[in-house]
Amino acid sequence: MNVSPLQKARYSYSPKLPGMLKHGVAEICVKEGAETASVADQEKIKALFPNTYGKKEITFEKGKNNSAVKKQVVGVILSGGQAPGGHNVICGLYDALKAADKENVLYGFKGGPSGLLEDDYVVFDDKFIDAYRNTGGFDIIGSGRTKLETTEQFAVVEEVAKKHGLTAIVIIGGDDSNTNAAVLAEYMAAKNTGVQVIGCPKTIDGDLKNEDIEASFGFDTATKTYSELIGNIERDANSAKKYWHFVKVMGRSASHVALECALETQPNICLIGEEVAAKKMSLAQITAQIADSVEKRAANGDNFGVVIIPEGIVEFVPEFSALIKEINELLAGSKTDEFNAIASWKEKVNFIMNGLSAEAYAVFEILPRTIQQQLFLERDPHGNVQVSLIESETLFAEMVKAELKKRAAAGTYKGKFATLHHFFGYEGRCAFPSNFDSDYCYSLGYNAFMLIQYGYTGYLSKVSNLSKPADEWVAGGMPITKMMNIERRNGEDKPVIRKALVELDGAPFKYFEAHRKEWAVETAFTYPGAIQYYGPSEVCDRTTVTLALEKGMLK
Repeated sequence: MNVSPLQKARYSYSPKLPGMLKHGVAEICVKEGAETASVADQEKIKALFPNTYGKKEITFEKGKNNSAVKKQVVGVILSGGQAPGGHNVICGLYDALKAADKENVLYGFKGGPSGLLEDDYVVFDDKFIDAYRNTGGFDIIGSGRTKLETTEQFAVVEEVAKKHGLTAIVIIGGDDSNTNAAVLAEYMAAKNTGVQVIGCPKTIDGDLKNEDIEASFGFDTATKTYSELIGNIERDANSAKKYWHFVKVMGRSASHVALECALETQPNICLIGEEVAAKKMSLAQITAQIADSVEKRAANGDNFGVVIIPEGIVEFVPEFSALIKEINELLAGSKTDEFNAIASWKEKVNFIMNGLSAEAYAVFEILPRTIQQQLFLERDPHGNVQVSLIESETLFAEMVKAELKKRAAAGTYKGKFATLHHFFGYEGRCAFPSNFDSDYCYSLGYNAFMLIQYGYTGYLSKVSNLSKPADEWVAGGMPITKMMNIERRNGEDKPVIRKALVELDGAPFKYFEAHRKEWAVETAFTYPGAIQYYGPSEVCDRTTVTLALEKGMLK
């Protein structure tokens, strides 16, 4: 296989480990902390997880390893969407396994959870692992979105584990995948199978975080990748001086990616969904906010700019969210087939008008036709509107254009407004991981083995103090149940890991809020450039602006 010079160089990069993990497996001991409780709904969560609830947080320290000596046969899966660094989690897990005992074995189950259910696997060896060190993507074994959540599925996993003599399973995934890990761990413990289950926190969206998990892996690399592209666009806009660029970035349920990209690049406008929801902002208010920036910049002769929009913004707009709920009801069951059978869009609009409330139809009516039609594209598996298919970058560009036309007629706006649209998503999910993500992910994998070695189950691999140099990072574990609450899913109460939204009283948003009025009018663009892998530590090992602000490293 042909590889690029950079890929060859990255193969030989040695990821940095937290200080206490560098002593070698034989010299790592455990320090136990306090017992834990779930973030909410304690009694309900405790009842659902009687064997794994309330366990203690732990940290690893230098000291004699007093864990029981036994051969470890571990299975690992990659679950959900790709995130840079996933390969290094597996590499760290493999290296720790082999450092403890050359006879230890690591199975990689292919295609995500379905690989466990179908017993589709590869047994890793040095040659296999070495071809994926410090590389992006999940192609080492592939990923998938099958959920492990039924007793029947768990029974299949139990049989597969028994067949191969697995002592542990490591699930690398986001909030839903780690929720499944916790439920699987409870099942294995209740059945006394002897199979431990450990999770690793992955998602580029950045919404798997809390007081214990400072960052999910992949967020650093993805936001740096998007920020490079946005910085390039800003420089082009400032050169051509004739386009407003509307840029949508990943982030369905939270706006962490958009906020980090704004902190990196200082665009004229960045919408934060959590603020939109908190202030109950309407489409008209958001449109006016963007149009105000366009108008003020035009008055200075600047008929160009950049707007960053989080992928899930429309779900945060109360009136739009209400519209989506009514459409979901309107097309429930066989009504979807009835709607799709209507020949013309004009007739479909009559069907929609008769099926929506007056308030919802008023919102529908102001939308550009392309957006109206996107609301009625293919439904998701639950029969709901696929919000990710709505081109919100086009929606706001068109609404701003209409607003500026009104202002021009009133004589308040005399500029030129031409737009270009972008969506950055897949571009960042499989990028070469930054040094931070290479180090962090390798540490998470190495640390996951230490949790297995000491007999823990239902735990998330945890590495903290991430704003400091890797030598000062702290490795340990936390019970996954600590992160859980009860949410209503498909008409049932389900235990799930609570998603972390942008905190409007947090340091990252407060910094953004303090500067955005200036950025809206001035050309204050900053240009992060490409991710650097070699050079001064302050350039190639730096973490996100979000984390630096949260930890007081920036003011």
